[in-house]
Amino acid sequence: MLQEFELSDADLETLYEASKPVPYMVFGGRPPTSPQVNANNAWQKIGDRMGFYSLTVVPCPGKSDKFFLAEPKPKAIDEEKKDE
Repeated sequence: MLQEFELSDADLETLYEASKPVPYMVFGGRPPTSPQVNANNAWQKIGDRMGFYSLTVVPCPGKSDKFFLAEPKPKAIDEEKKDE
């Protein structure tokens, strides 16, 4: 079951920065990670902190980029029940 979450301004900026292309020149070395991999890593860190599975994130229709739907992790659900 998906739950609505809201990103902070700092988290939204982190995602925007992670999604930017990375210029590079390869001289026998290893290319940098792609913007998609960088964005996935950023979502993973945010998900770990906010308590949702990063691979379940979908846009929240009709709302700004700060809002999204994702499947909460069980720990986050248990903490909500304690507050009630």
